[in-house]
Amino acid sequence: MQTYLNWVTQNPLLSAAIQFAILGTLGEIISYSIQKKKIAIPCNWLQLLLKGIAWAVLGIVIKYGFAGMKGFTQALLDHELLPAFLGSGLGWAFAVSVFTNVLFGPQMMAFHRFEDNLILGQKGFQGITTAWKTLIWFWIPAHTITFLLPADLQIGLAALWSLVLGIIMGATRKK
Repeated sequence: MQTYLNWVTQNPLLSAAIQFAILGTLGEIISYSIQKKKIAIPCNWLQLLLKGIAWAVLGIVIKYGFAGMKGFTQALLDHELLPAFLGSGLGWAFAVSVFTNVLFGPQMMAFHRFEDNLILGQKGFQGITTAWKTLIWFWIPAHTITFLLPADLQIGLAALWSLVLGIIMGATRKK
């Protein structure tokens, strides 16, 4: 565990990119495999490689987003625009999670869909409303847990949550 923490601390952007590239892409493969009821990839191998790169970019975007939303939440507290109980512990984690998922999440998801569309040669934002709904029922609770952890563990857990959501979506997606 110390080796992981050292790596994440010394390489914050690279580690975010690699963790999301691996776990986000794996989440897509597992989701698709669950739907097909056999091990399968959701696209051709070149597209899968490009999806891995897109997930890596997303990991960096999320790393910056987390830092920005923590700063935003702290600024609101400093200006007494939020109740003091949101300044620490579970209150802090919940506040950062809500702001992250309400103010940052929709644009990040739209950007990710744009990346996917470029890779797959598709147009439009089909299914984005369903994706946005996950911000409420999945991501706010998940990131509340995430923001309770030390900062060096947060991106890794966020990447792991992407894999978990892929499994949930694959198991519940209508054919």
